[in-house]
Amino acid sequence: MENIQKQPKKSKQFTGIESAGIVIFACFVLAELIYFFVYGNPSNFMNNDPNNHPVQGNMLGTIYKGGFVVPIIQTLLLTVIALSIERFFAIRTAEGKGKSAKFVENIKLALSKSDIQGATALCDAQKGSVGNVVTSALIKYKEVEADASLSKEQQILSIQKEVEEATALELPMLSQNLPIIATIVTLGTLMGLFGTVLGMIRSFAALAGAGGTDSIALSAGISEALINTAFGIATGALAVISYNYFTSKIDKITYCIDEVGFSIVQTFAASHK
Repeated sequence: MENIQKQPKKSKQFTGIESAGIVIFACFVLAELIYFFVYGNPSNFMNNDPNNHPVQGNMLGTIYKGGFVVPIIQTLLLTVIALSIERFFAIRTAEGKGKSAKFVENIKLALSKSDIQGATALCDAQKGSVGNVVTSALIKYKEVEADASLSKEQQILSIQKEVEEATALELPMLSQNLPIIATIVTLGTLMGLFGTVLGMIRSFAALAGAGGTDSIALSAGISEALINTAFGIATGALAVISYNYFTSKIDKITYCIDEVGFSIVQTFAASHK
């Protein structure tokens, strides 16, 4: 019973929101409320009637004239913002309490001195996904070191496998919800284009109307086209920035884990001839 190994203790950490559907629905409700009660406020229009032309220079009324596509695009925009905030805290927690580069440097220094206990203490202080993976690898290091029935090659392979398994458990949560942001990159732009086309159709319909040009209908169509174009571009741009930023952060964490895992294997190989 004494030789039963204790499992590594995982640090409790914020891993993110699993159900992105709830976030999208909440953003849709918020977008609709903003559209009808902020943009569609009667004070934004002539004679306090949303069916009329917006008061001159009133941007909120102009946005309202963008039509039903506005709250859809705004839902996508709010979703990007909400999921970006969620990913920021999830990935920041995964990195641990200290800077990853400094942590890797300290771990490599401890390993160069064969100070496994010191390296374990550093992991306990660091926490996060990086700390969890390295802790698992160090526990396996001590297990295989005490198992004389394994050859050196088997011991090294066992440590490498442990690093890979621990990494496979930790990394998927880092990219959680990022596919949704990546989808919005394209979807936001397409919805903006869709709204632009609808606005231009309305504009041409006003030009072709009998009895002369309806200036209000014409301006409403142009407003719809331009507002939806602006919202679509803003949504797509923000989604691209967010996706690339968090992808680079995940790549950095992955690199840190790979670097430490390689150092652990190299240390074991060098100290066990």
